[in-house]
Amino acid sequence: MSNGFKEKEDGPPQRAGRGDGKAGSDFARLSRIIVAEGLLDRRPVYYAVRVSLILGLLAAGWAAFVLIGDSWWQVITAVVLAVAFGQVALVAHDLAHKQIFRSRRASETAGRIVGNLGIGMGYGWWMNKHTRHHANPNHEELDPDVEPDIFVWSEGQAHEAKGLARILGGWQAFLFFPLLTLEGINLHVSSVRALSRPTMKHRWLEGVLLFAHFGGYLAALFMVLSPGKALVFLAIHQGLFGVYLGSIFAPNHKGMPTLTNEDSLDFLRRQVLTSRNVRGGWFTDVALGGLNYQIEHHLFPSMPSVNLPRAQRIVRDYCAEIDVSYLETSLIGSYKQALGSMHRAGAPLRAKG
Repeated sequence: MSNGFKEKEDGPPQRAGRGDGKAGSDFARLSRIIVAEGLLDRRPVYYAVRVSLILGLLAAGWAAFVLIGDSWWQVITAVVLAVAFGQVALVAHDLAHKQIFRSRRASETAGRIVGNLGIGMGYGWWMNKHTRHHANPNHEELDPDVEPDIFVWSEGQAHEAKGLARILGGWQAFLFFPLLTLEGINLHVSSVRALSRPTMKHRWLEGVLLFAHFGGYLAALFMVLSPGKALVFLAIHQGLFGVYLGSIFAPNHKGMPTLTNEDSLDFLRRQVLTSRNVRGGWFTDVALGGLNYQIEHHLFPSMPSVNLPRAQRIVRDYCAEIDVSYLETSLIGSYKQALGSMHRAGAPLRAKG
């Protein structure tokens, strides 16, 4: 099946066929089908149950933390809270896309409460970053998720790599999951650094909520646990939180084609051809928060995640009809593809020794 790209001698593939005059028409037709099926309608009961369960897990985790006290059994609590933090992050994600509330104000208010105060993730910083990613997924100049800061995502980036990316890029496939243990801390640091940007809206409110989280979190650790146990708890909790977040987002785009300004794709192909779905049952849906239906999510970001499985059947059949490649694989298969692509992208750096 054609994927809408043609191979170039240098760089990533680019669009073939379908003139610019038809750009957007394929998506408009698909959108009408999705709207007619009611798949963009809000699902308040679903989100009321889901959010209640997640907040209940978070509250139970902290209650257990207090009740268990100064004990090495807190290692288990750290694991539970890492999962709870990841699930809260997924709720913040859905809020940012206005999947839960139609009102922007309600979405932002709830997002700052669960993001900044709940898990120490700057809602404003993350929303800005994620919005740019959605607009241009896997675009080497425009998508912040494929900037060559530590990793390189194409051989072109490898040839121009500097700093840590130049040092680590050659062996990045082996370092990817170990380095994810730092992603939780990186999320906190990036959230705080963003507060210094004049363009950040409501940065005083965001800052107060962020530091309220940090203060409460550290106070709880060092009041309940001895210093040694507190540091171990922090390392396990934040490390697993980072691994969990990375494991949620890595299968979605890593290893898929990257784009540059030389590429010209309409909206539908830009979203579908750079995204990958992950097959699985209810456990995968819960663990990945619906982001395993990444293609449908990118096409319709405001669609409630519970509606994505129904949308998948429509989108998959529609892509087959218009001859656009639609990739889905297992969770393990997605990691293999992502790591394999990262290893190939780092080849120029290994060749330099």
